[in-house]
Amino acid sequence: MKSLKIVIIGGGSSYTPELIEGIINNYDVLPVSEIWLVDILEGREKLMIIAGLAKRMIAQADCSIKIVETLDRREALKDANYVITQIRVGQLDMRRSDEYLSLKHGVIGQETTGAGGFMKALRTIPVMLDICEDIEELAPEAWLLNFTNPAGIITEAILKHSNVKVVGLCNNPINFYKKFAKDYQVPMKDVSIQFVGINHLNWITDFYIKGKSRLNDVLAGVSASYEAKNIPGLEWDPIFLQSLGAIPCGYHKYYYQTDQILAEQLKNYKKGYTRADQVQQVEKELFTIYEDPSTMEKPDALEQRGGAYYSEAAVNLLTSIHLDNKQIHTVNVRNNGAISCLPNDVCIEVNCIVENQQITPIQTGNVSPQIRGLLQVVKTYEELTVEAAVTRKIGTALQALTIHPLIPSAKKAHELLQDMLIANEAYFQPILYFGGDHV
Repeated sequence: MKSLKIVIIGGGSSYTPELIEGIINNYDVLPVSEIWLVDILEGREKLMIIAGLAKRMIAQADCSIKIVETLDRREALKDANYVITQIRVGQLDMRRSDEYLSLKHGVIGQETTGAGGFMKALRTIPVMLDICEDIEELAPEAWLLNFTNPAGIITEAILKHSNVKVVGLCNNPINFYKKFAKDYQVPMKDVSIQFVGINHLNWITDFYIKGKSRLNDVLAGVSASYEAKNIPGLEWDPIFLQSLGAIPCGYHKYYYQTDQILAEQLKNYKKGYTRADQVQQVEKELFTIYEDPSTMEKPDALEQRGGAYYSEAAVNLLTSIHLDNKQIHTVNVRNNGAISCLPNDVCIEVNCIVENQQITPIQTGNVSPQIRGLLQVVKTYEELTVEAAVTRKIGTALQALTIHPLIPSAKKAHELLQDMLIANEAYFQPILYFGGDHV
């Protein structure tokens, strides 16, 4: 069997040890010979710590995998079979800036949703498209597994503006499989879930345990839906759930419970504390554990970063592609008519049949009006965000922000955009004028 070269761009991420663990656990079916960990100069210290831990994990597992850490992306990408992207342009400092700037303007601050996700996308899309140019040249047959957030928007930009074979991935769907398997005390293979939506805006329209629909268990309050550690734990109104006729994901709370979440965020903001501050503290503690020479495995504390089962989702998908076993995974791909109320060329997150040469979305059927309304609006925001990042037109950026449900007015969007351009000047420098339009 051909040996595999895997490249992880953003190799200094605190999530990397979980990915290494997943590759080790699947070493019998994934003949990986090399893992290249790539980062930028500002992330060099973290990259060295992660590489040291990865080498100890590989040695303890007695796997013949070579770990190479480098700042040279092009050298790493040459002849890669799989590329995994998990970058954060501006690192956690800019995530904090995004959250504080949003809350300064009285809107929800979140890294992938609303104004925060918008800023992150505009910083990230140009960098990701540069990476894709290198992949096209140096590893044209490689699959790109994108974890970089906002995953749906980033994946859509790649689908529209590169020729790379890309699939976007999130840990939200696998968390639901884990939750339902645990609730009903069955193995995951006995759980089947129907998803409709886009990344971080995905509804479960039905789920089955051993072939029997159990959706009403959740709608009636018998079984609680999954809540991620990084999403505020607010209860769903049972009347709302029953009339929705579907299970929302945790990120829906930013849309369906906006006032409650914003009030809580503003309270913490006034105290000088947001989710970004919490993540920075968790990350600091994680790297203290990682650099300890006695650490030989991924610590449990990593789950506090909100990425539980991240590696399992990634490695399961990678294995399915490699083995061409035509399994079903819930991933981010081009729509191609799977959700009939959305354009064909946008990125959606649905169940897909995974093959070595292609990943095909499964038709979802009719989408109910209560789902369709919010889905179409947020998807339109995503389309405009991709266009703004690529065309650099300030008017497109303004329209993207204005149409987002969490931005209350065009005036607020304009004020936010002005402050965003200043706060992100180092990253938006080539797009400050957005093609000649004026703020």
